[in-house]
Amino acid sequence: MYIIRKVAALMRIRGNRILGAAAAVGIVLLSFACIPAVAADAAKSPPIKIAVFDFELDDLSPAASVPGGSTSSAAVMAKVTSAARRVLEQSGRYSLVDVSKADAKPVTEKLLRHCDGCEAGIALQLGADQSLLGVVRKATMTDYYVLIQISDARTGKVLTQEAANFAGGDDGWASGVTSLIRHQVLAVQN
Repeated sequence: MYIIRKVAALMRIRGNRILGAAAAVGIVLLSFACIPAVAADAAKSPPIKIAVFDFELDDLSPAASVPGGSTSSAAVMAKVTSAARRVLEQSGRYSLVDVSKADAKPVTEKLLRHCDGCEAGIALQLGADQSLLGVVRKATMTDYYVLIQISDARTGKVLTQEAANFAGGDDGWASGVTSLIRHQVLAVQN
């Protein structure tokens, strides 16, 4: 009702001012009409194709220096990677690219954390837009850090880098990774 009164008031203005005022009101009304269309387009943007490489273990605990002392197994790291992939895909923001065919030495030897960003190029070869490098750094038997880095596959530029410290044994690592992704990685990109 307010807008109609304003338009009527503007119509009382003489000469060219009437046309200018009417045009201004028309532009404002058209702008408001376009907002839902722009919002719908933004909501329908396709998910980002991301290559989530297997999480790597960086065991710095005292047990790691004793032969056979580290208790963390490949099964635990597979559970961590699976949890990360699940959370990212469920967010709707990402679609996963299959990384199982990647045969580059840093991937197969789980040494991507030492290759100075080579994961971005590998992700690009796999058809991804972004790459995710994840590391669980075990400090003690009950203290660990989770490090996550997402990079642009075309440029290698780091888009997001998050880390957090958690307490608990290796049975809780997947939970720590999930928490970091939900509360820091996905929250930062909103």
